Amino acid sequence: MGDSGRGENGGAVAVGEGARGARVRRETGETRVEVRLDLDGRGAIRVNTGIGFFDHMLHALAFHAGWGLELTCEGDLEVDDHHTVEDTGLALGQSVARALGDGRGGIARFGHAYAPLDEALARAVVDVSGRPSFAGELGLQRERVGGLSCEMVPHFFRSFAQAAGLTLHVDVIRGANDHHRIEACFKATALALRVALASTGGRGVPSTKGVL
Repeated sequence: MGDSGRGENGGAVAVGEGARGARVRRETGETRVEVRLDLDGRGAIRVNTGIGFFDHMLHALAFHAGWGLELTCEGDLEVDDHHTVEDTGLALGQSVARALGDGRGGIARFGHAYAPLDEALARAVVDVSGRPSFAGELGLQRERVGGLSCEMVPHFFRSFAQAAGLTLHVDVIRGANDHHRIEACFKATALALRVALASTGGRGVPSTKGVL
């Protein structure tokens, strides 16, 4: 991905890519994340964060949301996975916000979905409201799945929702295997986002307040 600029003291810099697309670079003393996102599925899906299982989840998120996504993160994995996962969530969320731009008035706004994976079942509910919030009960038991700390899974969703400016609820309804629980969460979130971010072709803001 090409250079998209650098913000003062690190942080995120967003550069528009046309209708419903965005490029974002987030660079700090701990990570460097670059994202190219197309909400309408133009482009391939390529993800590399240095955490194999996290890459697998991000790929599933993009695929089932119907996105084109190129994402790379160079993080301080010699410390742990916290900064890599958190900053990836922030940069990806910023990309969604940038790709929507002023087009939030032409989207469905709300979305919900269920996704099973074998014995696990997850539910996700999204409101692209401009009010960032995350709540969820994932019921994870293991310390890690592959190179991803289980405590970082809800933290990723919280960081993503914060930067994207949306309300996100994710709950595991049942499941015994944490790999399955996590993957079901990412897939349910992807399917809910696909509905909520769908273009309606309208111009009115989907709110009785007249603004989001």
